[in-house]
Amino acid sequence: MGAAAGGEGEAVRVLVVDDSPVDRRVVELLLRNHAAAFHVTTVDSGKKAMELLGLNNAPGKRRSIDMVLTDYCMPEMTGYDLLQAIKALGSANPIPVVVMSSENEPQRISRCLTAGAEDYIVKPLRKKDVQRLRNCSAARPAATKDAVAADDRRRSSVKKNDAPAPPPRLDTAAKKAISEQRPRRLAGAGLAMASTVDLSHYLQFLFKFILLAYAVLCLTELLHRWSNGCFLSQLR
Repeated sequence: MGAAAGGEGEAVRVLVVDDSPVDRRVVELLLRNHAAAFHVTTVDSGKKAMELLGLNNAPGKRRSIDMVLTDYCMPEMTGYDLLQAIKALGSANPIPVVVMSSENEPQRISRCLTAGAEDYIVKPLRKKDVQRLRNCSAARPAATKDAVAADDRRRSSVKKNDAPAPPPRLDTAAKKAISEQRPRRLAGAGLAMASTVDLSHYLQFLFKFILLAYAVLCLTELLHRWSNGCFLSQLR
């Protein structure tokens, strides 16, 4: 839809989708104050994001976007629904989609990456996450002029005839770039799942330690009462 971004001097056009005004503002300030150049557009729903991306035939509202950063949990249209709508276009130059959520669930992470998300970031976003976003935008394969023109012609045909047209064929460079992105997404999911397992082990150890400490305290109290009883009986 837009020109490929990710060069050192190019501003990455990011569409932030989140129903929380606080989270939208935090992400906007974080990206705009970072050394890397970002042009940020924010919306509060998946439907408004669809309008800006030109996915619901809204005339005059389509914008050029290099990357979509969407919250997972939103009313009416979730971030996962938006991800599926974007990836269903079958474009030769697909828009990278990064999903963010406050919950670090392995099944949710795997589900999003399998659906085509470039990354999954746990809220709140931090400065170290900005470079991950930059890398995702830089990984977008560069489309040829013919591929972009074919994509635009296909969209125009769908709007006029209301009949889906077959997606354009991916060139060799685009296929190679997409195949190289999948192992990185799966590796990211593996790291997230490993961190979750480590956390569960830590919580189990902490729970056992608390139980042991409580048992020691109870035993100490019993011994203390028993010793006091024996001492009083000796005085009598």
